[in-house]
Amino acid sequence: MNLDELHLTGENQQLEFKESFRQETSETVAAFCNATGGTILIGVDKNGILKGVTVNGEILKEWVNSIKQATQPQIFPEINTCIVHGKTIVAIKVQEYPIKPVSCKGKYFKRVGASNHLVPLDEIVEMQLYSINSSFDSFKVQQTTADLNMDLVVNFFGQLGNTGRITLHDNPLVNLQKIGLISNNQLTFAALLLFGEHQTGIHIGRFKTPDVIIDDIMIKSPLVTAVDEAMTFIKKSISLRYDFTGELRRKETWQYPLPVLRELLLNSVIHNDYRNPTDIMIKIFDDHIRFINPGNLMGGLKPEDLMRGDYIAVHRNKLLAEAFYLRGDIEKFGTGFFRIQSELKNSPELRFALESVNGFIRSGLDVNAQDTAQDTEQDKLLKYSAIEQDILENNKNTPQDTPQDSVRVDVLVDNLLAVLTGELTRIEIQGFLSLKNRKNFRKFYLKPALEAGLIAMTIPDKPNSKHQKYRLTEKGKRMKNKG
Repeated sequence: MNLDELHLTGENQQLEFKESFRQETSETVAAFCNATGGTILIGVDKNGILKGVTVNGEILKEWVNSIKQATQPQIFPEINTCIVHGKTIVAIKVQEYPIKPVSCKGKYFKRVGASNHLVPLDEIVEMQLYSINSSFDSFKVQQTTADLNMDLVVNFFGQLGNTGRITLHDNPLVNLQKIGLISNNQLTFAALLLFGEHQTGIHIGRFKTPDVIIDDIMIKSPLVTAVDEAMTFIKKSISLRYDFTGELRRKETWQYPLPVLRELLLNSVIHNDYRNPTDIMIKIFDDHIRFINPGNLMGGLKPEDLMRGDYIAVHRNKLLAEAFYLRGDIEKFGTGFFRIQSELKNSPELRFALESVNGFIRSGLDVNAQDTAQDTEQDKLLKYSAIEQDILENNKNTPQDTPQDSVRVDVLVDNLLAVLTGELTRIEIQGFLSLKNRKNFRKFYLKPALEAGLIAMTIPDKPNSKHQKYRLTEKGKRMKNKG
């Protein structure tokens, strides 16, 4: 699309309008560098109306110099002028920077939709690791090979030998080095997760209602066995039907296809943000199942990208992904969600749900209700997601007449409980949740949690005190532990 038409499209992930060159322009340059690039049109207002600017060669040089001095590494964008309907418009074209992140005056920004957002510290680290083709699970740990369960290691490499995806050595320690789990004679975090003792848990609950739990299990085994243990509990918690088709053997039909459940489980394990102490959670209800793990989608991907299946796979934990790939559990080419949807073609009664909100990824399956006017669980989550996005982007106020139950306030409160440890101020909690809008935070998070008795003020007789903090009540702790 040429410049004559570009202003008609409206601001988006790769386009921003500015009536004049200001300090915020350099912030947008950095944000585009940290995303997929973009164009800034100077001389166009927020509504896409052409205003025009007065510029000459010296002014353009000043703009280039201003951007260069504000960014680190220094960015030199392409700047062009054009006459559109008699108005002078300047287009600043920014390429995605290969080594991220790029800062602007000491701050880091990323492009989200049509706005720029400050990048949290954890995402800055992820950008840096991804740029040098590394990942968090490759960090060295103090433990040694003596802390690994060598029987599991030997068994694991026996399984690898059967897949034909790698040529192995007789010595399992050499094999650990070969696939990167030992680097420079030091154990990596991935090796500890796969074969050793760690604090990461997979917490699975069988629920009758959101606040009535029938059964649960906490699994903290090495990941190579934890996945199978989790699948065993899941199979025990979902229904199984036997069909007799006239053949000698009866046909087993599970409530949800087991390959799909295993794929969702492996995704939660491999893409889990292990810097976050929150356990991987699996919630099983009569009519739906949810897999929840800490971590945003990587590489700027959005849920709709995964649903289409035409995306490039980006792994948060490269060594874990490699290990499960070599064992034959997954593919590394981003085909997992495509395979899920292909599998579900044989189960028209099921719907696949996927969302990324507040630093957590939720995926799962819903049993379609037949001929009902009520919202399904996924419909409610979509409503919740839309309002949550308004809160995160702070672009517009949440409608005041929106009933709380239709926006899944229970899910929002769950998010608050997940991040509340010890005693925290309102500002600290909002920061952990990446929320900017104080009014929405109080309405949809703080007030419902206080009214439900899940959290309490540290200074209850002075609710508006500047020293006010919040803590979990015993009821809140029980609810949080139920996950």
